[in-house]
Amino acid sequence: MKKGLFVLLALVITTATIAQSEKYIKAMEALVPAVDTTRNPEGLTELANSFERIANAEKTQWLPYYYAALCYINKANMLYATQQLDQIDPLMDKAEPLLMKAEELEKNNSEVHCLKKMFNTGKMMADPMNRYMTYGQPAAEALETAKSLNPENPRVYLLEGIDKYYTPEQWGGSKTEGKKLFEAAMKKYEAFKPASSIHPSWGIGQVKYFLTLE
Repeated sequence: MKKGLFVLLALVITTATIAQSEKYIKAMEALVPAVDTTRNPEGLTELANSFERIANAEKTQWLPYYYAALCYINKANMLYATQQLDQIDPLMDKAEPLLMKAEELEKNNSEVHCLKKMFNTGKMMADPMNRYMTYGQPAAEALETAKSLNPENPRVYLLEGIDKYYTPEQWGGSKTEGKKLFEAAMKKYEAFKPASSIHPSWGIGQVKYFLTLE
């Protein structure tokens, strides 16, 4: 009798876990594509909030934390492009604990280290002249770690290309070398297979854009 109750209880728990997992995946699948297509700051704020709600409900899943942080960092990049520099640090303050939580849950992950690179670059760009020594090296180290963990990750080459393309030549930049990295990124994207429907796959649109530049 006890054995039968134990089996029934295990079956109920397993069924509930599967249902919860399916609900989580469907919620994420509805949001993840928008990470690559949302092109306005307000939309990124809404998207970050949606991922945070999922993260609060699914506290053991690293991806909602990752995407929420990514949305805030992408928003900071947009604000940098319009020189709204005073708004970058508040966004980084929101992104940092989310990034830390993603790394706590998913250690030694190339995607997380790409995001660490983006975070440190974002912090630096809020005040480049005064912050390069503080954030420049951690950004470079995070990208190197991302590459060592997964040399086939196309986002590594996208981020390398952006750095090379926009860095002045006197500081080691080169638009020509940047384009070569974008070409390498495109080859990586063509071969890349995400681990699941909700794992990171963003960035190919950016690569295509950069490949159109002179």
